[in-house]
Amino acid sequence: MEYREIYGAKIPVIGLGTWDLRGKAGEKAVRSALEIGYRHIDTAEFYDNEEYVGRAIQESGIPREEIFLVTKVWYTHLRHGEVRRACEASLNKLRTDYVDLYLIHWPNQEVPLQETIQAMEELQKEGKIRFIGVSNFEVPLLEEARRLATLPIVTDQVEYHPYLSQKELVDYCKKHQVVLTAYSPLARGRFRHDQVLFRIGAKYGKSPNQVALRWLIQQDMVVAIPKAQSVQHQRENLDIFDFTLTPEEMEEIGRLDRGEKVASRL
Repeated sequence: MEYREIYGAKIPVIGLGTWDLRGKAGEKAVRSALEIGYRHIDTAEFYDNEEYVGRAIQESGIPREEIFLVTKVWYTHLRHGEVRRACEASLNKLRTDYVDLYLIHWPNQEVPLQETIQAMEELQKEGKIRFIGVSNFEVPLLEEARRLATLPIVTDQVEYHPYLSQKELVDYCKKHQVVLTAYSPLARGRFRHDQVLFRIGAKYGKSPNQVALRWLIQQDMVVAIPKAQSVQHQRENLDIFDFTLTPEEMEEIGRLDRGEKVASRL
């Protein structure tokens, strides 16, 4: 596994996204991911699965400090007291004393950003979260968050894949030492028949999805959190560290941009 190391955080470049992985099936998916080597697990208050994620981690037998655990506060809970209550509820469900990274899931114009960040920084100073970050913030709002924060904004989690360019945000994150976490990095199955990804993958004995993930993590300051329920897909998503795309292949994949978003927006 490779890592992005920043501000004392050591973030595995491939994590398990758990959106829509609920109940016993979700718990089983997290447990199998941990068994085969995943050490970066991403969840959220809104996913309604934190208790299953927490149980899987606890029963895995893996020391808590070896797992980089991420959760998020929902956009309706961004007032100061609500952030604190939401975080405590997440910790209880996750069966842990702390999370490694706590994110604002979506911005909310009705709540001052400074109020939310202040609450998160208090939780960080109390040791309940190790690092803070944001999700679904475009450059101007990320810049504002960084200006308001007295502690580092470690990541911005956004939809990012070969069909959706995030060049402005990627460039900003590189310049200002913010990790870009790519969710929906496989565009929800849209790459299976992509001829460019298929051709490049054939050269390395890899699938189009593996090429897409390699393209992401080969970019400075980028990590990816593909959702995968089956062990087969989980293994496939991890099996991307034995090849390297050429600069020409990186550019060719970058030209696949269609401005195509696959995740729902508020």
